[in-house]
Amino acid sequence: MYSELAYTRKGSGEPLVLIHGIGHRRQAWNPVFEQLAESYDVIAVDLAGFGESAAYPQGVGYTMPNAVDNLTDNFAAWGIDKPHVVGNSLGGAIALELGARGVVSSVTALSPAGFFGVVNRIQTFVLLIMLRISSRLPDSVLRFVAQKAWGRKLAGSSLYTHPERFTADEVYGDAQTLKHCTGFERTILSGVRYAFKLKVPVPTTIAWGTRDLILPYSSSAIAQERLPEAHHVALPHCGHVPMIDDPELIVRVIHNTVDNAVGSIDKAA
Repeated sequence: MYSELAYTRKGSGEPLVLIHGIGHRRQAWNPVFEQLAESYDVIAVDLAGFGESAAYPQGVGYTMPNAVDNLTDNFAAWGIDKPHVVGNSLGGAIALELGARGVVSSVTALSPAGFFGVVNRIQTFVLLIMLRISSRLPDSVLRFVAQKAWGRKLAGSSLYTHPERFTADEVYGDAQTLKHCTGFERTILSGVRYAFKLKVPVPTTIAWGTRDLILPYSSSAIAQERLPEAHHVALPHCGHVPMIDDPELIVRVIHNTVDNAVGSIDKAA
């Protein structure tokens, strides 16, 4: 099964793939994309059924193995082998799964899914479904809300500590992406019982926003228990999608992970 994914690519050097979360799009990485492109061959991708990427073919499930298989096939199509991967939320879980297979050189997972407690699993899925429902408002209402400072703060308060940093066009574009994505419900249904419990044999950093409302910071303790060999980092004052809240910190975390991976390869050689 191969489903071609939409992407934006820039820069040169070590290949670095950026993977967004459920209901989002590759533009989620805009706050860090240009700076990363100064050091790496950066590819920001839209997952199947999200952003500008088509849904999986009929009969293909939105399972984690299918997501990993499809991304691996797209790596080959892009001419890259064992890239470094960075993922947020759902994308963080996919990045860890890629790492578990050993098909990437390093993993940076920002508030990854798959480390739910009983209570926050319910909290997470209720909040995500509420966001999906709110995106179904008429376009005129979505545009009106996006044009108001209070509206942009309200729309992004569950995802970011600083939603006011987004423009009206960005907020409206994100709302349209969430409204029209075709993979949302199928991904939710597939992920209800998902838990990440594998070993990751490549350099890995798990970084968590201390003000994350979607996947609470308490989930990081579960991640530390399951992946003690990973490097665990707190992202102070950051929400669930931390790239807008502290882009400089996110870039440093990614640099450190990649540098660690490259250093390990050099020592082995």
